[in-house]
Amino acid sequence: MQRLIFAALSGALFGAGLLVSGMVDTVKVQGWLDVFGAWDPTLAFVMGGAIVPMFIAWRVAERRKTAVLGTPIPAKPAQRLDRNLVIGSLMFGAGWGLVGLCPGPALAAAFLNGSSGLIFLVAMLAAMVATPALRRAMP
Repeated sequence: MQRLIFAALSGALFGAGLLVSGMVDTVKVQGWLDVFGAWDPTLAFVMGGAIVPMFIAWRVAERRKTAVLGTPIPAKPAQRLDRNLVIGSLMFGAGWGLVGLCPGPALAAAFLNGSSGLIFLVAMLAAMVATPALRRAMP
């Protein structure tokens, strides 16, 4: 039960951060990505607000065996540059640039942006479900 409460609080904090920062506004996100046009640098603060605490959290986690709630801390993922990472990053970036949403803000925007937000969310979830089969089919 304690984990569910903390998950709900974390999700609420994340969602509130998305709304306050403007990450659910596709125009604002596309302005961040429009480096050679009407560039909007304000989302750099959102990025820094995510990267700095996560950097600190990884450093703390390296010295611990269990999380605050008592669950084991998983090992740090391998850092390797391979074909799947490059292709996935390009696809993610293209989708983010075209739509102005990534998975977290897409969930929030699905209910704020009308039918277009829901269509994007359904397409994103379908791609996530299809990915394991597509990965197995790749040579």
